[in-house]
Amino acid sequence: QVQLVESGGGLVQAGGSLRLSCAASGRTFSSSMGWFRQTPGKEREFVAAISWNGRSTSYAESVKGRFAISRDNAKNTVYLQMNSLKPEDTAVYYCAQTQMLLIRTRPGEYDYWGQGTQVTVSS
Repeated sequence: QVQLVESGGGLVQAGGSLRLSCAASGRTFSSSMGWFRQTPGKEREFVAAISWNGRSTSYAESVKGRFAISRDNAKNTVYLQMNSLKPEDTAVYYCAQTQMLLIRTRPGEYDYWGQGTQVTVSS
């Protein structure tokens, strides 16, 4: 089993920045990691993903140029740097791990999930 714990969420003004972290423990392995977000009444949506070695990344159109995903395999940690935040970025952000090596963008392709961290962007 893999346990994922997110941190770094909070309240920020529009235009500000936050850095989310996701620490993995348990039976960890090098595989694709992703960030998703969800607001009440809506389905969980893809935000960003990174391949097992960090060489490939993928982003939702809505966050391209503002968010950056990275990972440190030595620390079993994945990060999401969020800049130029907008009120519409407000959501619970989830870290997820798939057993696949290459990038995956659909929630159903991920096997393990964190508990989520709230990000609120005020206007």
